[in-house]
Amino acid sequence: MNPLFCPFLSSTLPHPKPLVSPSLTTTRPSSSPYPPFLHISAIRNVEDKLHSTFYATPTTSQFPEIPTTVITAKKRPVPSLLVTIFNGLDDFINNFIGPPLPPSIDPKHVLSGNFAPVDELPPTECEVIEGSLPPCLDGAYIRNGPNPQFYPRGPHHLFDGDGMLHSIRISHGRPIFCCRYVKTYKYIIEKRAGSPVIPNLFSSYRSFARSAVAIARLLTGQFDPVNGVGLANTSVAFFCGHLYALAESDLPYAVRLTPDGDIKTLGRYDFDGKLSMSMTAHPKIDPSTGEAFAFRYSPVRPFLTYFRFDAQGKKQPDVPIFSLSCPSFFHDFAITNRYAIFPDIQMWMNPVKMIIRGGSPVGTDPTKVPRVGIIPRYAKDESEMRWIDVPGFNIIHAINAWDEEDGDAIVMVAPNILPIEHALERMDLVHGSLEKVRIDLKTGTVTRHRLSQWNLEFAVINPGYLGKKNRYVYSAVGDPLPKISGIVKLDVSRSDRRQECIVAKRMYEPGCYGGEPFFVAKEPDNPEAEEDDGYVLSYVHDEQSGKSRFIVMDAQSPDLDIVAAVKLPTRVPYGFHGLFVKGCDLKMD
Repeated sequence: MNPLFCPFLSSTLPHPKPLVSPSLTTTRPSSSPYPPFLHISAIRNVEDKLHSTFYATPTTSQFPEIPTTVITAKKRPVPSLLVTIFNGLDDFINNFIGPPLPPSIDPKHVLSGNFAPVDELPPTECEVIEGSLPPCLDGAYIRNGPNPQFYPRGPHHLFDGDGMLHSIRISHGRPIFCCRYVKTYKYIIEKRAGSPVIPNLFSSYRSFARSAVAIARLLTGQFDPVNGVGLANTSVAFFCGHLYALAESDLPYAVRLTPDGDIKTLGRYDFDGKLSMSMTAHPKIDPSTGEAFAFRYSPVRPFLTYFRFDAQGKKQPDVPIFSLSCPSFFHDFAITNRYAIFPDIQMWMNPVKMIIRGGSPVGTDPTKVPRVGIIPRYAKDESEMRWIDVPGFNIIHAINAWDEEDGDAIVMVAPNILPIEHALERMDLVHGSLEKVRIDLKTGTVTRHRLSQWNLEFAVINPGYLGKKNRYVYSAVGDPLPKISGIVKLDVSRSDRRQECIVAKRMYEPGCYGGEPFFVAKEPDNPEAEEDDGYVLSYVHDEQSGKSRFIVMDAQSPDLDIVAAVKLPTRVPYGFHGLFVKGCDLKMD
């Protein structure tokens, strides 16, 4: 591998000492030789130099006044000579050398409509415009997504925006909305430079000339990849008592919700020095044990590494998977009570080809036979790893998996992406076919059942059933992807009778689109509660009015009836993954 390919370099080299201690309250200096202003521990000083400050207080009188909030007004930074030179080279390539941009990486297309970024918003009281918020929603719904800090100077892929968290904190039926950037290393140094500096993984290497400029920025010290180049824009996870913003190209970023509803970035977190490389954006948290299971993938051996955290947050030793013979693309996986399951699909990584010839770092191989790797959940090495072919089964997201009672088979539910070659570049041509797959561990026989004819992706379950047999799935409806026109509820048990599994649905009004749903149980600690006794949450945007709402749907009703809707004070762009964190957990964080 070319060692100058910085995004993958940062995920394969050990990171410096953590910038956030295990307590998430103190900082330690980085070992980077670069100037101090590049360190995340200097976030406050950097932003003080770049902004002037004034004060504003929300004027909504419906609720008691919330504490005064500090808002920062941007000053135009003065770019350094090197930044100016490289920006000029970028402009020259874009205007005179580079080929016309296809829609998938043309910012005029990618960042149009409600995909366009928004500014940060401090905690702001919201109005409940329909129904009332259920008592069980005492906590916060937080969703992550891409929101570029600066308009791109060249190609831009949807996946390449800076991470922004959109949170609605609810206490005693009172909603407070806030959106903040995750203050990553990339965000901080680009804020100081006043323009993009660190190359983006999916769009900055689309020609040899662009690759050369990206490498030159690295060699001239404009950034240090050892400090990480991740965007923290994919998902949010809460485990071992702490909240994290995640992207699979970097370490997790620890974040905290303050009592008034604000979002603070604490820094990159390496679990007391035990997590030295990147981590999946889709860790699996066992609701019974509190353990978290995760992995990372890499363009160099080992191409896949499995690991876990105990209930106290202590990272356990890596389990490298050397039986994987070439770099593959692993975005998600599944766990059961006994196993971890990894889908090896028809997508692969070739960063060297990307730098030399230009293009995406991820490609597809139609001749490859998809398969799943199955390893014992508490394996200490890969000696019991099994690979079982599942022809035609290409999944990017896993919904759930469980062991059958006799222990001789596992069942997995996931959307099969058809055709897989369009998954990253032409999502509008992709169809998500939701399937239930049974794998006989004795014979290796695979049985597949299609659950619906609909185009379904971004699906979730009751989190209390993760790794266990469950009945209900709540999925977004692609119209086409990446836009989402509604939510459906599926009864997986109906697949045994070869029936359509959709049992409830809510399609949004014309011109309205939403995001990934999230299920919140009414009584999560009640073992006698029904699996679907709860609510489905999502953000929804009206493209005609330009307004966004937060909606709460009754998960048991046949029409997923809206029981509460909150008018939001700003537009919420379409994004990726989110979760709900209980109020008691937020106090613990």
